[in-house]
Amino acid sequence: MRLILLGCPGAGKGTQAKLITEKFQIPQISTGDILRSAIQQDSALGKQVKEIVESGRLVPDEIVIQLVQERIKQPDAQNGFLLDGFPRTVTQAEALHKHTDIDYVIDIDVPEEEILRRLTGRRIHPDSGRTYHVLYQPPKEAGKDDVTGEPLVQRPDDSEETVRKRLAVYQAQTSPLREYYSNFQAQPGVQKPYYVKVDGTGSVDEIKKKIFSALTPSTVTSK
Repeated sequence: MRLILLGCPGAGKGTQAKLITEKFQIPQISTGDILRSAIQQDSALGKQVKEIVESGRLVPDEIVIQLVQERIKQPDAQNGFLLDGFPRTVTQAEALHKHTDIDYVIDIDVPEEEILRRLTGRRIHPDSGRTYHVLYQPPKEAGKDDVTGEPLVQRPDDSEETVRKRLAVYQAQTSPLREYYSNFQAQPGVQKPYYVKVDGTGSVDEIKKKIFSALTPSTVTSK
């Protein structure tokens, strides 16, 4: 099971990725983890990545692609893997498919207004890290932590202005992957990856069932 998980910030990719990797016993591979690992290993490439990251520049596609290719050759990925956060662009996707077969592309689709409700409604208790949501998981008393009674705060990343900017970046950079993959099978001789758009609204369990049904409809049943 070799798959790519797509979805904008707040779509629930992290939650579903955990469920998928547990079900199929495959590693979740993210570019962030790969870059951190390369830096820690202090290889020649890792030193190059460290210099780029510390200077605040974006790591070039060719380096990211090389690191991903090296990661999916590791023993734990021989029976499959889940790519989270890669590819981010059509250029990266084209490079990936030159060397690697992918079985499925699962696109978790959530309307922008729902994303705004999910992210802008989050509140945290700074000292403990306890998390609430004004609509979906409200505290017992509005604006106050259940345990201490202290004020809850909204992270700067969760402000409406910031969330809208993040969504705009996603749409501009990553959204074209949807068209790329939805048209992929129209190419002569191409059978996979299978592109599946999944409605990302509803409960975690409902979305999980949709994804598992799309992945292996004849054999996967919900737990």
